[in-house]
Amino acid sequence: MTFDFEELARTSGEWLRGTGPESDVVVSSRIRLARNIVNFPFTNRASAMQRGELESLIRDRFSSKDWGFEFKYLTVHTLSPVDREFLRERQLLSRELAGTEGPRGVAFEAHETRSVMVNEEDHLRLQVLRSGFQLDEAWQDIDQLDDKVEERISYAFSEEFGYLTACPTNVGTGMRASVMLHLPALQFTKQLEKVFRALQKINLAVRGLYGEGTRASGDFYQISNQVTLGKDEGTILKEIREVIPQIITYEREARKALMQQYQPLVQDKVSRAYGTLKAATMMSADEMMDLLSTVRLGITLEMVEDLTIPHLNMLFLQTQPSHLIKLTGKDLTNEEHNVERATYLRQKLSELTSRN
Repeated sequence: MTFDFEELARTSGEWLRGTGPESDVVVSSRIRLARNIVNFPFTNRASAMQRGELESLIRDRFSSKDWGFEFKYLTVHTLSPVDREFLRERQLLSRELAGTEGPRGVAFEAHETRSVMVNEEDHLRLQVLRSGFQLDEAWQDIDQLDDKVEERISYAFSEEFGYLTACPTNVGTGMRASVMLHLPALQFTKQLEKVFRALQKINLAVRGLYGEGTRASGDFYQISNQVTLGKDEGTILKEIREVIPQIITYEREARKALMQQYQPLVQDKVSRAYGTLKAATMMSADEMMDLLSTVRLGITLEMVEDLTIPHLNMLFLQTQPSHLIKLTGKDLTNEEHNVERATYLRQKLSELTSRN
């Protein structure tokens, strides 16, 4: 069965639509659960035949329509590198699942809120992504999905340790909860390191845009729990839920201070960034992320009136390398990517601003 990646490239997942609470600072909330199937070796211990049997079993379960969810299932090992990278850019695949070999898959709903990776580090990685600060709602979604999957597949579980996982750091709840924040003002006022040091003292991790092992880009940071053993899900969520509002407050206070102390400087920075996005003829992904981040700040400070945060989120997504390939229908070299990215931005910004 073929899948229309080009059609998907013209849309964004529900979580990127900028409609959730606190969306001026919080881009998204995400919860992942690591689960393994009883009587199968962990993925890194399984033979190719065992991974194939497992992938086939799970594909069969998720393709069924009699369990209350409608998932699209793709066999990742049959996809091209561009298609795999495309799904990674939409956060439907992890970097590991996109890059490894052997039988593996991904299932996701049309609005991309719920998804499941198959034969990643663990047999299953259940994921829920929601717009803005919605950790509790994300937990309700993934808890429901987890229960439904467990009705159809038996998990590896220990009464003493909890859910058994390939990496000891995930044993217990198997849960990683994270919130993606946009923190340009704390970066500008050089308060970010102080905030991150405080987070590390309470066992919360700070990661880049695409999670573990990725660098921060465009002033986007993911805050997540590090400990999964010895605490229940409610306690882990409470610890994150209590600290995120403080960071939101710090960022908003820093934005207010910017307006009081450096308004002409910030206005100039925002105007230059916006002007460059509308006029440049070549642009790297890193430069684009920094410029869009600055314009996003300008929108929240009411310095840019003809764009919205949902517009910016869509531009962030559709200017990623594999999305550009899908949207243009061309194989692109690095230099051609930079040309097509700048062309896309000029055209889209012209369309968006002419409507207002």
